[in-house]
Amino acid sequence: MSCLDCSCILRTRVESIRVEKQLESISSQDLTDELAVCWGQSTQRDEQIPLSSDVSHYDLQVEIGTLVAVRITDLERCSEELLKALQNEVILSHFFRHPHILTFWAVFTAGRWLWVISPFMAYNSASCLLRTYFPEGMSEALIGNILFGAISGLNYMHQHGYIHRSIKASHILISGDGLVYLSGLNHLYSLVNSGQQLKAVYDFPQFSTSMLPWLSPELLRQDMHGYNVKSDIYSVGITACELANGHVPFQEMPRTQMLLQKLKGPSYCPWAINTFSCGESRIKNSQSGIDSGIGESMTRTMTSERLQTPSKTFSPAFHNLIELCLHQDPEQRPSARGLLSHAFFQEGERRNKGFITFTLASYHPT
Repeated sequence: MSCLDCSCILRTRVESIRVEKQLESISSQDLTDELAVCWGQSTQRDEQIPLSSDVSHYDLQVEIGTLVAVRITDLERCSEELLKALQNEVILSHFFRHPHILTFWAVFTAGRWLWVISPFMAYNSASCLLRTYFPEGMSEALIGNILFGAISGLNYMHQHGYIHRSIKASHILISGDGLVYLSGLNHLYSLVNSGQQLKAVYDFPQFSTSMLPWLSPELLRQDMHGYNVKSDIYSVGITACELANGHVPFQEMPRTQMLLQKLKGPSYCPWAINTFSCGESRIKNSQSGIDSGIGESMTRTMTSERLQTPSKTFSPAFHNLIELCLHQDPEQRPSARGLLSHAFFQEGERRNKGFITFTLASYHPT
């Protein structure tokens, strides 16, 4: 990730990418030669302005002083699977219009390089905050504000027939204004096939092994029952534990043991994931603030610079939220919409737009 003070000046108008175009009809050469989309300088704008895909058609300006995030990918070093994931991410970012889903301002190619321009997230990701300021976990109120925004975006995706399949703290971004954005669109999968809504899907994404702790038992099981949007709800529960404890559940567990623990059934106590002890209401202190998610660049500050973490005793409502999300039977888990009305989110401070910036006031983004 890098930041630029920039403004794009249009010289040549071109056709914008068609959102409705199916991924399977787009080749890797199409991505290299034809990808050209720009959506202006604000995610709140409705009008879409197609711009040139040739980087030489733009001049770099410094007068505006708008910070942006820039991701540059070498297309020639991408596998076919990664190219398809990039295509999926770009198209869906254009398709989705929700205040809690990260959208791209511009996407273009310069030779072999794919440039993706998105809003600058001053507080980076939730996992970065854990490593830098909350190595022993966040307060319940802060968790509530972050999760509410992320689940709001997830609910929008589910309503449009998409499974996210990559919910975790490193895919929850926070702007300098304290707004929460759900990212990680490259592994989304549609439940709609030939105009029909599927009850389950059977596609197993080729995730990095770092994603395994968040995946649901039914997705990992890869059996004839498949999985649906309720798989994301399980990932929300794991992410809630991650935010509460300051590190990734199952992090120090051998992979085989982790899979067995996830698949062992109703007798498995969900609090045994190093966040809660069975029958206890107090969070265990963690000595590790390392997140196994990828793509993070902010380093941990000195201990003296970290924010002080309040008492780690959590409410029964928070316990219940996680229990519901981690239910072994997917059909017993609530929907994303149902989670938004859960008692845990009903307290005012957990839906206060200014609470995140107030809590992080001792850190001044630059």
